[in-house]
Amino acid sequence: MDKKTILCIEDNTTNMLLVSRVVEAEGHNLIRAEDGETAVSELNKGIPDLILLDVNLPGMNGLDLARRIRDEMEYIEVPIIAVTANVLVGDKERCLEAGCNDYLPKPLDIRRLREVMRDYL
Repeated sequence: MDKKTILCIEDNTTNMLLVSRVVEAEGHNLIRAEDGETAVSELNKGIPDLILLDVNLPGMNGLDLARRIRDEMEYIEVPIIAVTANVLVGDKERCLEAGCNDYLPKPLDIRRLREVMRDYL
């Protein structure tokens, strides 16, 4: 299997650690960004194979960031997975409407994260 690059945009260090363990166990590279601005600068360096996007970010929120990423043609094919503690009725739909391909609720289920990564990679 090819080594893929996953951009994780997450401001919670515990969640980032969990994601990094799963990504590395799957044999992929992880790029970390703790906010929208850092994510944009990482995206300018290269196109990842998958984006894991926390919806509740400091500054620019994750849904605005998803829309901004989707506005750029070169990222149109990159799967964006929303990772969020927002699990009320309508939250999943809002994530999909903003351009996310899928949605993972927090607290993160490691098995589900692994499945989603495999599905999209």
